[in-house]
Amino acid sequence: MRELNRRAILGTALALPAMHARAQAFPWRPERPVTLVVPWAAGGSTDQMARIAAAELEDALGQRFVVVNQPGASGSIGTRNVLQAARDGYTWAAGAAVDMGCYKVLGLLDTQLSDWNLFFTVANVNTISANPRAGFADFGQFLNALQTRRDVAVGTAGQSSAGRNIMEAVKAAAPGVNYRHATYDGGNPAVLAAVAGEVPVVAQLLVEMAEMIRGRRLIPLAVQSEQPVTLQGFGTIPSIRQWLPNIPAPLNYFGLWFPKDVPEMVTQTATMVWQQKIASSARLREYADARAALLSPIHGQEAFDRAWIMVRQTAWLYHDAGTARVSPDTVGIQRL
Repeated sequence: MRELNRRAILGTALALPAMHARAQAFPWRPERPVTLVVPWAAGGSTDQMARIAAAELEDALGQRFVVVNQPGASGSIGTRNVLQAARDGYTWAAGAAVDMGCYKVLGLLDTQLSDWNLFFTVANVNTISANPRAGFADFGQFLNALQTRRDVAVGTAGQSSAGRNIMEAVKAAAPGVNYRHATYDGGNPAVLAAVAGEVPVVAQLLVEMAEMIRGRRLIPLAVQSEQPVTLQGFGTIPSIRQWLPNIPAPLNYFGLWFPKDVPEMVTQTATMVWQQKIASSARLREYADARAALLSPIHGQEAFDRAWIMVRQTAWLYHDAGTARVSPDTVGIQRL
């Protein structure tokens, strides 16, 4: 019995240093909860993604990541709060990279994509859907209404949202298009407004509409992608290029980020978590598969380079539509 007890004590003693070593595997271990600001309303694409990513970060670092929704001004209010927070690694932001990359062009916030350490999770597809009572069976009918009636209300999450981006792309690609822009404090409120019939059409992300499409409460008209997209439990949604062959179809990258001037050990730790945890996350894989998103656990320069394509396209869409406050070329954003 004494020998058994001695072995048990020895085994515990040996295990403790191993556990301690694992706990110290990252350069930075947060000593208190980390705030993750979602600059949009609860339930939307950013909120959905951020809560899954927060759970993975908690598992990896052993500390809470508290998601706080701070909607307003097309996501710029919450993002500004992160910029103004202490540079200690305890305040992160979430969102779409293209939004943050265009805030300066829109005059919403003095920041650019290059100011942030980028950590992406998924790439989403911009989508246009209609209330079943709106009378649009496909994108062709909707496009005809945009060109003839010119007063069709389209709900989006705001001035710099995915919905606004796709609608401005349609406007640039087709002659005579106009629409009435109805803005909401996030993708989820915009989708619910279309479901309720408050607006006949919603332009946002497929991840935000997936359940309503599966439930036949929205009719998907088109996705802004090079090829049709298959949504689990529904079927194939046609590409907008079936009607507008030359419309751009960039991937819309979503993720988490914090300013570049935080302590280097925070950036090193986030990089390690992305490589060791996020890249193989079953939670994020399941989320992406169920909502026809693309799992994209990239970070650093690769993340910047991929997101920069959509930033350049979108910034000049705003400029050409007359909604930009600052010319993109004056802040280093050149036309593609």
